[in-house]
Amino acid sequence: MTPGTREATVSDFTEVTKSKPEKSLTQSKHRKKGRNNRGVITSRRRGGGHKRRYRTIDFRRDKHNVPAKVAAIEYDPNRNARIALLYYEDGEKRYILHPVGLKVGDTVIAGADPTLVPFETGNALPLSKIPLGTEVHNIELTAGRGGQMVRAAGSAAQVVAKEGNYVTLKLPSKEVRMVRCECYATIGRVGNTDARNVSLGKAGRSRQLGRRPQVRGSAMNPVDHPHGGGEGRAPIGRSGPVTPWGKPTLGAKTRKRKKRSSALIVRRRN
Repeated sequence: MTPGTREATVSDFTEVTKSKPEKSLTQSKHRKKGRNNRGVITSRRRGGGHKRRYRTIDFRRDKHNVPAKVAAIEYDPNRNARIALLYYEDGEKRYILHPVGLKVGDTVIAGADPTLVPFETGNALPLSKIPLGTEVHNIELTAGRGGQMVRAAGSAAQVVAKEGNYVTLKLPSKEVRMVRCECYATIGRVGNTDARNVSLGKAGRSRQLGRRPQVRGSAMNPVDHPHGGGEGRAPIGRSGPVTPWGKPTLGAKTRKRKKRSSALIVRRRN
């Protein structure tokens, strides 16, 4: 036992069946390290980290009515969920997010016809075809663009209502919103549900993930941060906490007030 390993917990890799990725589905990944096109830091506390190759994930699920067999379940360094390697009957290979309960040897399929696509874990259908109360993930916001919502490990949304051209979903954040009925979603909950319980244990593991140290504003000098300066442990000295550039933070609303999709939100998240 060392101080770094005493509080550390690691992910359980028992579901992973293959260690090396499918070469045809990987590509190089340029890491921006929080810089813009001029090399100026625009997002602080990013940089370093282990080198990665990006796994091309099929978020669209646009290969309709062609069954695919789950060949392997793999680790993906670019997300906290696992990924499943599919072998389609026509010979094509693709990665999808691995849902809870999907095992090697299972068959999955995507399509709009419920007679060909059963309501089983890993299958993708339009929201209009999915029964009420079903848990779904990898949900499209715009038909054909690919899944954008509910992709993190252990997350799932629930289909709660259907009316006209819209389906109402309850999201993991407890937000209730409407999505067009022709948008696709995958049945089931994203796997690796214990990802939320992982404790890094030491700063070095955070650095391996590409995260640099975070320094409190109150520990800085007045020239570096509005919270800085003062004798000893000084209070903020303002009505509320602010960013290094003086904008309100820690609870301040950041969503645009005139965003068009606000009309589709039935109940806001907490």
